Amino acid sequence: MRISKRRLFMGISMLLIFTALIPMTVLAAEEGAAKPAMYATFWALIPPVVAIVLALITKEVYSSLFLGILVGGLFFSGFGFEGTVTHIFNDGFIKVLSDSYNVGILVFLVILGCMVSLMNRAGGSAAFGRWAGKKIKTRVGAQLATIVLGVLIFIDDYFNCLTVGSVMRPVTDQHQVSRAKLAYLIDATAAPICIIAPISSWAAAVTGFVEGEDGFSIFIRAIPYNFYALLTIVMMVGLVLLKVDFGSMAVHEKNARKGDLFSTGDKIGNFDEDDISNPHGSVLDLMIPILSLIVCCVIGMIYTGGFFAGKDFITAFSNSDASVGLALGSFFGMVITIILYNIRKVLNFNDCMACLPDGFKAMVPAILILTFAWTLKAMTDSLGAADFVAGAMAQCAGDLMKFLPAIIFLVGCGLAFATGTSWGTFGILIPIVVAVFEKSNPELMIISISACMAGAVCGDHCSPISDTTIMASAGARCNHVNHVTTQLPYAVTAAVVSFLTYILAGFVQSAWIALPFGIVLMLVVLVFARMVSQNQQETL
Repeated sequence: MRISKRRLFMGISMLLIFTALIPMTVLAAEEGAAKPAMYATFWALIPPVVAIVLALITKEVYSSLFLGILVGGLFFSGFGFEGTVTHIFNDGFIKVLSDSYNVGILVFLVILGCMVSLMNRAGGSAAFGRWAGKKIKTRVGAQLATIVLGVLIFIDDYFNCLTVGSVMRPVTDQHQVSRAKLAYLIDATAAPICIIAPISSWAAAVTGFVEGEDGFSIFIRAIPYNFYALLTIVMMVGLVLLKVDFGSMAVHEKNARKGDLFSTGDKIGNFDEDDISNPHGSVLDLMIPILSLIVCCVIGMIYTGGFFAGKDFITAFSNSDASVGLALGSFFGMVITIILYNIRKVLNFNDCMACLPDGFKAMVPAILILTFAWTLKAMTDSLGAADFVAGAMAQCAGDLMKFLPAIIFLVGCGLAFATGTSWGTFGILIPIVVAVFEKSNPELMIISISACMAGAVCGDHCSPISDTTIMASAGARCNHVNHVTTQLPYAVTAAVVSFLTYILAGFVQSAWIALPFGIVLMLVVLVFARMVSQNQQETL
């Protein structure tokens, strides 16, 4: 098996080189051309599809993402060598790494990595694990505690992923919960919670996309119709309480009960977990830094929204810059943590400073994948994927009005899956929905806006190039492809139930009818999955 994987990897590498050299014989696209020949066509979605399919087949993320980027560059330049190289670097890697929002997210990611290293070295994580081990007696309890913590940290999905992972990892490890299952629980309580929480960076983003309307009011009214987010929470709790797993997740959980938490054969894959911790650390050495981080991040976000300049809390949060706010908040949270550890004498100043490069190194894999994913999105954007989807959506409006929420949900899933971005997806679709329904059917507009958000979160959940999916892998310290392949069957199941629920909602236009239908259908699916799983075990 190792030999075949190595040969496959070498084959991909040769294909990369070959693909890069062929365009030398092809004339470059004319420099004055405003748009490439493939702009706003189906071909605009091919680069991310290439990257995703290769990643799932080869289990190797970096070369798969780069090949997707290369295909995008070739399509944009008209298969010209110079145009391809300059577009990939100037409009790709360099552009995304010089974008202030992306840099803010990277700073936030690095600081959180440093804080995790500090908490581990101070013994806070180990102390919490010992304390939780006395309070949490079962695997079900460990998973439910992870879900509860994920629900409580609803401010931002990035913050949610890394914080929940660092806090709950020792607890789930002690109860032999696989890292893949932990990554799923983190991912399923990140975006799905943030998209239905009125006070979150996601609510602020959605509010900004609803032009000409009371965006915050529409967001509140759309929550009961956000079927994918709500049904994912129902599914997650049901899976834990019914003790059922299916697909490749069942294999990971079976291995975890035997002591193999990773099911990769190489322990983890990208992270060094052999941290030297202080045996005298206490739970306070974990809880105070986490609470400081939460408070500082909230203050940082409302600061960027103008709260201290006189705006009210809701308005300030709606206008906040999540990137800058989280970077500022995490920085001051780290400063407070370093001061706390020096005062408590669990770490001296030199030990604290030694944790910073360790934390940075732990986040390098996530940073690399994020950079590749952002660059792939830049390639897709340059090919006019957004215009292609917008045109397809406009053609759907008309005779299919009652089915439009379900169609919008599917379009949102596909676009978010291909681009790896939720915010970009509902940023494209929501203005179209408002324009179609604003004056004709306000209730159907609310349902369709919810379908935009639900589809965006669903596609984001399924996509291996999604930043939230990458963060969940980093938070759980789980092999990224393992997380994607184990989560995919669960996300698809929730998507199918949500799609059927949106069909009903388009006709009844009442959340009081559609949402209970979706919940009952989801529970029926879980009970059926449990029966099938038990029958398979009896057969074996």
